[in-house]
Amino acid sequence: MKPRTEGVEGLEPIHDLGAGKLPEIPPKAPAGVRVNYRGRGIHLRGLRLPPKGIWKWLLILGPGLIATSAGNDAGGIATYSSAGAKFGYDLLWVMVVLTLSFAIVQEMCTRLGAATGRGLLDLIREQFGIGWTLFSVGIIIIANGGVTISEFVGIGAASELLGVSRYISVPIAAVVLWYLVIFGSYARVEKIFLLMTLVFFAYPIAAILGGPDWTAVAKGATVPTIKFEKEYIFILVGLLGTTITPYIQIFQQSSTVERGAARKHYGTERYDAYAGSVFSNLMSMSMIIATAATLYAAGQHEIGSAADAAKALEPVAGSSASLLFAVGLLGASLLAGGVLPLATSYAVSEAFGIPKGVNLDFRRGKTFFGLFTAFIVIGSVVALIPGIPIFPLLVGIQVLNGVLLPVILVFILILINREKLTGGLKNSRVYNLLGWGTFAIITLAVAIFLAGSGLDLIGIDIFAQ
Repeated sequence: MKPRTEGVEGLEPIHDLGAGKLPEIPPKAPAGVRVNYRGRGIHLRGLRLPPKGIWKWLLILGPGLIATSAGNDAGGIATYSSAGAKFGYDLLWVMVVLTLSFAIVQEMCTRLGAATGRGLLDLIREQFGIGWTLFSVGIIIIANGGVTISEFVGIGAASELLGVSRYISVPIAAVVLWYLVIFGSYARVEKIFLLMTLVFFAYPIAAILGGPDWTAVAKGATVPTIKFEKEYIFILVGLLGTTITPYIQIFQQSSTVERGAARKHYGTERYDAYAGSVFSNLMSMSMIIATAATLYAAGQHEIGSAADAAKALEPVAGSSASLLFAVGLLGASLLAGGVLPLATSYAVSEAFGIPKGVNLDFRRGKTFFGLFTAFIVIGSVVALIPGIPIFPLLVGIQVLNGVLLPVILVFILILINREKLTGGLKNSRVYNLLGWGTFAIITLAVAIFLAGSGLDLIGIDIFAQ
């Protein structure tokens, strides 16, 4: 039966319609590109044409490069410098192994974010329930709280190298960072802090100009040297914690989600994770080589202050080494001092479905703003404790991160292997071998360290003297 369409506007028989093409809509040139940088959306104007050549590959770089480079902050600098000064080139092989492990872990977080479209804490709450969520949040608060303290300690150490008391610089920095994030434009000031950190590119140059024994460098990087000594294990766990830091994994996954990486288009993001891991660890290894070639070679095996660590840059800057080091340390600490409390507040809020975002008013976002403010206050107050051992504290916080790291890793490894979540992006056998191998090595190192520390409390020393 032929349907009745006469007299009904808009329902003309299809054969009565012209065969002409649909009207073409002229393409509208994009006004710019929106990218995610350190958890913040940035609108880049003027990019009218698709990037080509080297710019096409540079556009791939994002969360991976930023997240992994964030580990070279105040605590990272202190730990890598201490490793080079105390043990020379002996721990370089650890950094070579960690480069592979770091790349594997970061890529898994990127893949997990692309496959699920959710952050790590969201997945933990969904897959493991509120009990494990509370446990994970506790781990993150302890780990990130410690790192936040280290950033304000770094601000104080850098300002004292510049001749300003930390009792003046730290409170001012805390207030300024709080104001910029809550009321100001932290995204713009961020660029200044980031530029200040570029002075640490002097470390690769210092590693060369310092005249290291390259045969010893090659041996240290390729031949494992294991010492069953308390200080060696302490620094080893610190290297684990400052390289594969828990907050970096959380940031990596959340940034991938915010960047909008889709499961079916996943591919290029893994190169970002790999590139970031390799670049970050090359910088870290340069710090170890530079301090080993200068401080260790000169017989200075202990770093107790920022002034001691700055000596590693003397082959590059001479008498201005302290100034160069102070500028870089201040920029790195200010950058992380604002981002880390904010990122932690986002993570905790996501875990419990609490309203979040700096655009909220205080009535709707009181929990979010309260968490951010608490981290700023606690970090700055602890940094002002009289007589605080600056570099030992910085290294100790990285050791704490190393102790907490296996907890985060086991969640990542379980989630990435759940096919209902990740589908075709779940781990391959090779990735599982490398991933669980990384977990086993880190857990073993942490277990030895904790066992030795625990027995030492009751007078039993299991380490060689």
